[in-house]
Amino acid sequence: MRHSTFSRLGTAAVLAALTATLLSGCFPNPADLVNQGVEDAVEDATGGEVSLGGELPADFPESVALIDGEIAFAAGAGGSEGWMVMVTSTAADPVADAAAKLEAAGFTEDTTLSGEGASAVVYSNGEYLVLVAGEGETVSYTVTQQPK
Repeated sequence: MRHSTFSRLGTAAVLAALTATLLSGCFPNPADLVNQGVEDAVEDATGGEVSLGGELPADFPESVALIDGEIAFAAGAGGSEGWMVMVTSTAADPVADAAAKLEAAGFTEDTTLSGEGASAVVYSNGEYLVLVAGEGETVSYTVTQQPK
């Protein structure tokens, strides 16, 4: 009987320690581990930078004005390969907000495409082409160098 009591106490102590570790934040968040694994795999395959939340690639062009919001995805190989960024915004009309920011930064509209519930607009400034597409709260930017 005494062995059983010690065994139960030992099991309870291990469970308590494990629970305390998990709840204290000392154990990595599984979603963060998955995101990092995906980012690393894509970066290894493409040679570019990828972020599944929060960060622009280091070489993202400063002249491309983005709307305020949370960066949900960002990737880029830079140069002629370009960049992709998805931003989640709380603006009433995120695509219109994106257009206004690009125009204020010196971009002009080249082409407009529309679809049911979604829209896409191409802007240029002589150096970059920016395709802005949106649906709901999400705006995506595809940025490439403008052909010469």
